[in-house]
Amino acid sequence: MKINITGIRGIPAQHGGFETFAESLSLYLHDKSWDVTVYCQTTGWGFCFNDKWNGIDRVNIPIPFSGPLSTILFDLLSVLHVCFFSRSLTLVLGYNTAILSVFYRVFHITSIMNMDGIEWQRSKWGPAVKIWFRLNEWLGCKLSNHLVADHDEIKKHLISRHGVLPISTIPYGAPAITEASSSHLTKYNLKKNEYYIVIARPEPENSIVEIVSGFVASGSNKKLVILGNYSPSINYQSRVLNAADNRVCFLGAIYDRAIVDALRYYCFAYIHGHTVGGTNPSLVEAMGAGCSIIVRENRFNRGVCDDSALYFHDSQDLTSLINNIADDSVKALKSQSSARFENGYTLESVNRNYMNLFSSISNPST
Repeated sequence: MKINITGIRGIPAQHGGFETFAESLSLYLHDKSWDVTVYCQTTGWGFCFNDKWNGIDRVNIPIPFSGPLSTILFDLLSVLHVCFFSRSLTLVLGYNTAILSVFYRVFHITSIMNMDGIEWQRSKWGPAVKIWFRLNEWLGCKLSNHLVADHDEIKKHLISRHGVLPISTIPYGAPAITEASSSHLTKYNLKKNEYYIVIARPEPENSIVEIVSGFVASGSNKKLVILGNYSPSINYQSRVLNAADNRVCFLGAIYDRAIVDALRYYCFAYIHGHTVGGTNPSLVEAMGAGCSIIVRENRFNRGVCDDSALYFHDSQDLTSLINNIADDSVKALKSQSSARFENGYTLESVNRNYMNLFSSISNPST
């Protein structure tokens, strides 16, 4: 069976959660004897060209400029290539350019769209971008043959706004991290179980200011480690930096997977402040690393963690949690987090659910 994967920059993964997911899924399908083609954006001028990566076909499309318009152009060229040269089942990751799915309808190509989070609710976007995302959410629901929500609350949101839909819920998965080299901690002057960690984009909806403020107000003698680039010239990032004290360690952006895995694996607790979206990949990755998890209370995080995490509503709540957390409760949380992960967020289970969905759509009578 054959499937195309579009909507990402390409594989191997270098840019984010969707790319990581696409890499894992494409390798899984290839091992199950599927014919997989992934559309990849490259830099420069020229015609598209084909190559292979670990047995997976890649259609490489050069784009000579960067920015939002480059993504729209890349998505357009990917759709047209599918329509004229492939014409097989297509998985579209994200609805940011769902308007282009009209071509799939015209050419009678079956498309499945992963609807990701509720993009138009993110505070970082201006009015025009929010309107664009709301329009494309609607078009994605109308033009796709089947939808995938990564969280039941995303599914409920889509049905409440757009009526009855052909939709399945399949969360993100992550690899299980059962060991890691502690040598990676030395370069950052960290010790096992002596730090909390935050891995998130420095944006208001991820509650970074609240997390830093809550930690600083606590009497903890541990450190708070924050990954990502923070600049004093950017207003929100400056607020985060100004809220910190000498216990808060800004390590910058780290892309070495082994280092990030080790930082998660040996932390005392992972703090997750996301307030919008569905199943967040970084939260699932923390569960896969067996972290004890402290998470901001909302329907999305509650749906992922259930009773396997501690919840906070604001910085004062977080301060109280940190001041009162005990080693015994951390051990219990680690065990509960791992069990929750094994029960539905492993890469094997997620990839298998996608494969079963593709098979059912390709062969509806079976």
